[in-house]
Amino acid sequence: MDAVDFSEHYEVTTAEETPSLLSIVIDTNPRAWAALDGKLPLSRAIANLLVFVNAHLAFSNANQVAIVAAHVNRAVWLYPTPPQIASMDTFGDVQMNDVSNDVPRSSANKYPQFAQIETAVLSSIRKLMNETTEQDLETTTTQLSGALTLALCHINKASQALGGSSGSLAQAVPTSTTAPPPMKGRILVISVSDSEPSQYIPTMNAVFAASHAQVAIDTLALCGDSTFLQQACFNTNGTYLVAAHPQGLLTYLMFGLIADTEARQSLIAPTHDTIDFRAACFCHGKVVDTGFVCSICLSIFCELPENSECLTCGTKLALGKYGSKPAVLPRKKKKKKRIANGGGGREDTISATGTPRP
Repeated sequence: MDAVDFSEHYEVTTAEETPSLLSIVIDTNPRAWAALDGKLPLSRAIANLLVFVNAHLAFSNANQVAIVAAHVNRAVWLYPTPPQIASMDTFGDVQMNDVSNDVPRSSANKYPQFAQIETAVLSSIRKLMNETTEQDLETTTTQLSGALTLALCHINKASQALGGSSGSLAQAVPTSTTAPPPMKGRILVISVSDSEPSQYIPTMNAVFAASHAQVAIDTLALCGDSTFLQQACFNTNGTYLVAAHPQGLLTYLMFGLIADTEARQSLIAPTHDTIDFRAACFCHGKVVDTGFVCSICLSIFCELPENSECLTCGTKLALGKYGSKPAVLPRKKKKKKRIANGGGGREDTISATGTPRP
């Protein structure tokens, strides 16, 4: 009986898989895609992106996906599509608007969820391009900050649904490194246009919110100079890739961006050699290397504001003696040490006593 161990032992194991939410932001600037049409049309890019989405969902039944379009004048949900509001006819009956006429019939050769995502994305893209007018094309600004904000809100809402009433996404993430988080959220940006200086402040606000919520931002730059997205990937420990050959979009996605944040700890993720840390000034929206920074609100200005007042908080900027030449002090001359008995300037090394002899 002494060999019988009556102590209770418990082995804690996690049977459920941690869901991974992939939020994809597609830059749908018509001007940028028109310049890229010879190498990669938008239709082919959407087809390759759908294959990447299906591969992400095939890893686990708990994985989720969300797709947002960053257009020239607004940010639009592509998937999941917003629910349609039921309307009433003249007789007071509710019309069923949950099923659209352009939804194809389910095929036995295609997974139902894959078919649903494909139908929603293609119909939303077609509707977005049809609603784009010539006046919208006059502005070259891409609403990247709005798309990032929508993706962060969706990740926060999904995390609250999994973690209960735990507050925000940052509060739902446990402080212990051994316990898994309730959801692995990350954002993938497909960029085809340059960074717009006017979008610097809202974009960096979204980047700092993602860094605080431990949401990684990945970027695949098909063309253009995305300065702000380089800083976003660096601040959130994301991956930044530049597609030298845009026609190989699916290869970049499958080999460089398919792994989530947990799997990257066991892999060697591709990195970018140089990062552009330049910022945009708050006065003219220009990307500058050096400028004036307010010590109170940290606003950046390319030139001295009028009346030396900060345009953001109104603080009086004390520049001191900025621009004046530095004072040059004359060098003090060292006095030569005089040697007694009329000796020269060379130190006398002769010993006072004679050399001892045997």
